Amino acid sequence: MQIIKQVVFFVFLVGTVQGILGQESSEMAKKEAEYYKIVDVPIPKDVVLEVGGLALTDDDKLGVSTRRGEVWLIENPYSLNPLYKRYAHGMHETLGLAYKDNGFYLSQRGELTRLDDRNGDGKADSYKTIYSWPLSGNYHDYSYGPVILPNGDMLVTLNLSWIGHGASLVKWRGWMLKITPEGEMTPIATGLRSPAGFNVNSEGDYFYTENQGDWVGSGRMTHLEVGDFAGNPEGLRWTDDPKSPLKLKQEEIEKQSGLSLYEYAKKEPALKAPAIWFPHTIQGISTSDILYDTTNGKFGPFEGQMFIGDQGHSKIMRVFMEKVNGVYQGASFLFREGFSSGILRMIWGSDSSMFVGMTSRGWSSTGKAPYGLQRLEWTGKVPFEIKTMKALNDGFLLEFTEPVNKKLANDVASYHMKSFTYKYHNIYGSPITEEQPVMVHKAEVSADGLSVKLTLHGMRLGFIHEIKVPNLSSVKGRKLLHDTGYYTLNEVPGGELKSPQMTGMAKSGKTIVQPKRITKMPADWNNTSDQQLMIGTKPGLKFDVEEVKVQSGAKVELTFNNNDDMMHNLVITKKGKESVDKVGQMALMLGLDGPDYNYVPDTDLVLYHTAIMQPETAEKIYVKMPEEPGEYWIVCTFPGHSSVMRAKLIVQ
Repeated sequence: MQIIKQVVFFVFLVGTVQGILGQESSEMAKKEAEYYKIVDVPIPKDVVLEVGGLALTDDDKLGVSTRRGEVWLIENPYSLNPLYKRYAHGMHETLGLAYKDNGFYLSQRGELTRLDDRNGDGKADSYKTIYSWPLSGNYHDYSYGPVILPNGDMLVTLNLSWIGHGASLVKWRGWMLKITPEGEMTPIATGLRSPAGFNVNSEGDYFYTENQGDWVGSGRMTHLEVGDFAGNPEGLRWTDDPKSPLKLKQEEIEKQSGLSLYEYAKKEPALKAPAIWFPHTIQGISTSDILYDTTNGKFGPFEGQMFIGDQGHSKIMRVFMEKVNGVYQGASFLFREGFSSGILRMIWGSDSSMFVGMTSRGWSSTGKAPYGLQRLEWTGKVPFEIKTMKALNDGFLLEFTEPVNKKLANDVASYHMKSFTYKYHNIYGSPITEEQPVMVHKAEVSADGLSVKLTLHGMRLGFIHEIKVPNLSSVKGRKLLHDTGYYTLNEVPGGELKSPQMTGMAKSGKTIVQPKRITKMPADWNNTSDQQLMIGTKPGLKFDVEEVKVQSGAKVELTFNNNDDMMHNLVITKKGKESVDKVGQMALMLGLDGPDYNYVPDTDLVLYHTAIMQPETAEKIYVKMPEEPGEYWIVCTFPGHSSVMRAKLIVQ
């Protein structure tokens, strides 16, 4: 294969769909760019780089595997003129890549493969199957990895199939497997649903990230040990196999227990509660890769912490993790948004910049490009951030990247806290449940101003603790770049929680009246409608229609059929693209209240809407079409969907 040379940078940005569509579009992205700069790695016009995996070779070439079954080698990937050469092709959706002993390992849909270039021409001439697993033919049978362990063994994870719910249609779907270079396989853990991201820390412990779905209330990260059950019971159908490290059965898991995952884990010892929860739509909607900061301070002040990618929101979170009483837990913060497509893979470059590999096809993302490759560079400036959040038995210790204004930091009114959790059930996702305020009783600033000890009333084990510090500033007068964090509290030092409980406080049970969701035929319609209309969904965040024409003033029975494998709603907005854009932005701003409002903001720009619909469910609403002709919009306002999931409503 001939080497493909890049021409000048801007030509390729015009000539490819990667570009910078949507990049740096938000105010937050512009602020973050002062500290961490996104740089495009140019992609030739005729290379469809739907990134599935990234790995650096010993001579600092970047290997990129793609969803189209190719592996590309990029020479000088740090420059504006990188050289691309196709190393391998003809494989089946390669969603991982690793390099060892002068060759690549990667997961295809049905196997772990080793690639070697034996004659030195820069192309693989050996494709060796290390281990294979069966395929069902289901489109959801994604396979990820490998991650290479220090002893040379490899970890892979296998996605569940989708048949109206996650399903393990063939053996080991929903499992993490360990495979030796000689092809010996050992099952490690199950309960996985969509385990696109996983990694190993410096202590040799395994972590994986999970996407919201059935049995998964929100995105999360779990520490996996041999014999663990992470929550989705479909993989348990294979526990009769002699190799299985656990014997738990599917039928032993209650579909509707009414408990959180943390509480259910007290009943079922094999069940592992997450180390970190990522609140859905606030810290992404589809968590992906895990990358530890091993740069020794060359990427800023977060050495040893974790960066977590999100495919749907095209952004990265930051996680401070600690081990309390032998249990992993910690806090998650937003870190960097504005990437060009959906983030799937991240690795460190030799210059301590972060390569970010992206793909969007079929999954969609807030970054509009269908694929992309970018680098994240630290500018050398240190942002004012909550650096760490550590659990105490009666509060938290916050550490900052620079000294705080002591007057503001000593004021308990500077801190706003609440706790909440999610339901553990077979339904797709979960609303926020058992939400309660947490009272900041005392705030004590250290002598150097770099930390604040918060004493709290109302801490609860097994709950996510949100902290917001919107008005705190540093001694230099700078506001926090990201003023909100979420700590997942599984344990406290010493094992005894000493935070006084606020037992008299009512738990959240919000009832939101939404008069624009009309699910019963209005009385003045006299039991008749002018038109019956059905709108469904298609994969890739699309309605099954691009345009609908109706008569002005018509009385329409509109049925929204969500036949997709993720949640959607249907919202009708006022005339004009500006209206639908504003409604989408307002839905994002609902934050933790989003599920209560069906992700529909209370605004005159909304005319009618459905509830948030679970996969493969439907709802009928009654719509009196506007009298004024023109172009209105139908949109899904679930966070991250509104920019792409739209259809025109032509009133004539």
